[in-house]
Amino acid sequence: MTQAPFWRHKSLDQMSKSEWESLCDGCGKCCVHKLEDEVTGEVFPTNVCCRLLNRRTARCADYANRKTLVPDCIVLTPKLARSMDWLPETCAYRRVAQGQELPAWHPLVTGDPDSPRKAGATVAGRVLSESDVGDLEDFILDQPL
Repeated sequence: MTQAPFWRHKSLDQMSKSEWESLCDGCGKCCVHKLEDEVTGEVFPTNVCCRLLNRRTARCADYANRKTLVPDCIVLTPKLARSMDWLPETCAYRRVAQGQELPAWHPLVTGDPDSPRKAGATVAGRVLSESDVGDLEDFILDQPL
């Protein structure tokens, strides 16, 4: 009898560090800036990413040091994954927290680390760097990438 994949029988809190890290599909969507209306709490997506995000690969250029280099970088935790409603619907952390399946194109499902890009599920080639833009309000989108 084959055991179910870890994400089907473990909670986010029960995962090892390597299991946790493997949930990230590399979409880069969490590294794209969002603006929040302080009065209404409404979140507005932009097409501007963190300066550390490689816009070609949608991967962090210095993942190990990201919090030091970008102090307001949010380091995702199980608690945050359960509460951050701005995480994309396809985010594996969000989906596992909600008891949902991973997307069909997720690398843990396909075995192909490039499957998110092939499925068009990443921000690769679709974002501007915060280093190249001025006011983020000029880059608000009607819907997230």
